[in-house]
Amino acid sequence: MKEGPDLSRIAALVGDPARANMLSALLGGGALTASELALEAGVGLPTASSHLAKLSQGGLVRVASEGRHRYFGLAGPEVAAMLEAIAGVAAAYGPRRTRPGPRDRAMREARVCYDHLAGEKGVALFDHLVRRDLVRLDGDAVALTPQGRGWFEELGVDFAALGRSRRPLCRACLDWSVRRSHLAGSLGAAALDIVIRRGWARRDGGGRALAFTPPGQRAFSRLLGE
Repeated sequence: MKEGPDLSRIAALVGDPARANMLSALLGGGALTASELALEAGVGLPTASSHLAKLSQGGLVRVASEGRHRYFGLAGPEVAAMLEAIAGVAAAYGPRRTRPGPRDRAMREARVCYDHLAGEKGVALFDHLVRRDLVRLDGDAVALTPQGRGWFEELGVDFAALGRSRRPLCRACLDWSVRRSHLAGSLGAAALDIVIRRGWARRDGGGRALAFTPPGQRAFSRLLGE
């Protein structure tokens, strides 16, 4: 056996269609019950429980108990980043599953990627940060500049709180729908929190899509100098 990470084990876990649908449903950053995930996967509850046991043993999902209920969520942002990257490759090179309707457009425009802003709005924010030298790119690495720190502090970001996180502050996440990067890491999560807390956008029907209100759209555009 070759040395290094066992890619085949993770690939096998993600590669099953039912498990892939479950993981995609958890990309919104929330936690769902086995019954809810069974509906997402299109399988019965016993089959869903078997899939979830494999995902849990494989380290891709975590489980939390609350009373009589058990809730499943992604194990961490690195799992979300892997899934988003796979989705990008699938969108570029694999067969496309078409799901016509307005929700497709909503997902492309703005959505939650685990805990940060994705879609066209997320990419526009990242482009603005790079263009104004608020963040700098060095290959795949993203670094916040002093000007960028000041910009985010004016928006209300608490860097002392972010510093207590073990997550990287800034990270580029490849956006599968736009095929360019949006901002991830603890700062990306803080940026999404600002959008939600200020009422600029809300979850569209409880899913991953974000619907910007007209005032929120105008405020977001002003933020980007548009």
